[in-house]
Amino acid sequence: MSNIHEIYLAGGCFWGTEAFMQRINGVIDAQSGYANGNTDNPSYQDVCAGSGHAEVVKVTYDADKISLAKLLDYYFKVIDPVSVNQQGEDKGIQYRTGIYYVDPQDIPVINHALAELQKQYTEPLAVENEMLEHYFPAEEYHQDYLDKNPNGYCHIDIQLMNEILKNQ
Repeated sequence: MSNIHEIYLAGGCFWGTEAFMQRINGVIDAQSGYANGNTDNPSYQDVCAGSGHAEVVKVTYDADKISLAKLLDYYFKVIDPVSVNQQGEDKGIQYRTGIYYVDPQDIPVINHALAELQKQYTEPLAVENEMLEHYFPAEEYHQDYLDKNPNGYCHIDIQLMNEILKNQ
């Protein structure tokens, strides 16, 4: 019996978030894309020009190998959850943080994870928590970007990724 699920995570520039998620045991696939904006099938240029989409990573995972709660715990380690529309040097609405679900059964898990995370901060969290309205895969050159461009810019420290995942 297959226990495959999806969650869409916005963590700033999708290159680093995608590379990080692909390293997690139990993640089957991570794909860069655009979610919850106000145009259909936007280009990267549309997103940068203010289409309202978030740069997200579609994470397909095996819930028998990793729980959504654990996946969110990893995600929280590589974002600044109180930063509004910015992660690292990347600024703009497309770089907001967010958790976009497709399965309403995920809501209690997400709400609990965010409530626990909030306890670590005095400022309110800036992580959106919404149902996925629509998702469009990013252009091919964005997929597996850091694998194709090992020296490419990433706001997430690759060494940090490896350290976080060392004991999984």
